[in-house]
Amino acid sequence: MAKTIAIIGGGIVGLSHAWAAARSGARVLLFERSPVAAGSSVRNFGMVWPIGQPRGAWHQLALRSRQLWLEILSDAKIWYDPSGSLHLAYREDERAVLMEFIQQAPADGYDCQWLDKSQVLDRSRAAQPRGLVGGMWSPTEVCVDPRQVTRELPKYLAEKWGVELHYGTGIESVTPTLVTATDGRQWGVDGVIVASGAELRSLYSDVLESAGGFRLCKLQMLRTAPQPNGWRMGPMLAGGLTLRHYPTFKHCKSLVALKHRIATESPLLDQYGIHVMASQTAAGEITLGDSHEYDAAIEPFDKEVINDLMLAELRGLIRLPDFAIAERWHGIYASRTEAPMFLHEPEAGVLLTISTGGCGMTMSFGLAEQNIASWLGSQKVHKPATAATI
Repeated sequence: MAKTIAIIGGGIVGLSHAWAAARSGARVLLFERSPVAAGSSVRNFGMVWPIGQPRGAWHQLALRSRQLWLEILSDAKIWYDPSGSLHLAYREDERAVLMEFIQQAPADGYDCQWLDKSQVLDRSRAAQPRGLVGGMWSPTEVCVDPRQVTRELPKYLAEKWGVELHYGTGIESVTPTLVTATDGRQWGVDGVIVASGAELRSLYSDVLESAGGFRLCKLQMLRTAPQPNGWRMGPMLAGGLTLRHYPTFKHCKSLVALKHRIATESPLLDQYGIHVMASQTAAGEITLGDSHEYDAAIEPFDKEVINDLMLAELRGLIRLPDFAIAERWHGIYASRTEAPMFLHEPEAGVLLTISTGGCGMTMSFGLAEQNIASWLGSQKVHKPATAATI
């Protein structure tokens, strides 16, 4: 008889685990407290970004996740753009980091290459030519529209895989055998996966504190209106500031000089954790960002100084037919530096999983496949050697 698995949370981590569990033959109940997902899964770039994951097991898992993404998106007929990415260099220290990374890339399993200025401009309509030195091209990155994905994937899961959707249903408590909603309704289950992101505190208030190292992170982001006349930017873009943000580049010795230069020239960029990237939706909007503020620095009011700093950096990186900003927003997620994902079993039959590095879009399907493959077989979670656990 098929096991009944409850998934708590309708963001991308919850959706991916619902898919993996249903594909494995389980009866799946998916619970989301909002009518549609409204957390960090809809407040990001929509970047499936293997190039940003650290070398080794996590990078390989990111590539597997990318493969699953492409299969699912094609099957569900949901828009995606396998556009790849360009890390643009406008300073010699940025070029030095990228060249050092590229030299080591084949041994580390990355597929990337250096492009000179003319090659970058041939590939990207959006790259700002003024001051451009060159850039690193990677073909593995895929763009999705996070708002569309979180709306359309549940329908696909219900129609193709029989997942039972319970949106607009808040959960009061869970045990390995019982899920209780805030309105008193209950469901008998054989296991529970809690994928509620920063809202995990509402069900397991002690877990993040006892795990240690967790911080809440607030990011600010922007989006333009659709670009005119069907203009497309090509590959997703990142700049030199991004090199100090992703763990991919931390082993590059030349990164020290880049970090020092940024800290000396532009201390506010470090204060607000700003690095700049750009992606484009199916409708043509350009998503721009972002920043990082932590814990006590987080407040409900967005800082226009952060938006101004981001836009100044972005205008040095990209050129658009229309740079007018149509939307501004912020998101909050649970951050932890030890690993991209956090896994913990507070008791047998209950798994807590959180994307802790802003990498949920990239890692979720690979991680979900890995978790479910062993969990449904033995109710004991297989954890990667590099995973962060209590």
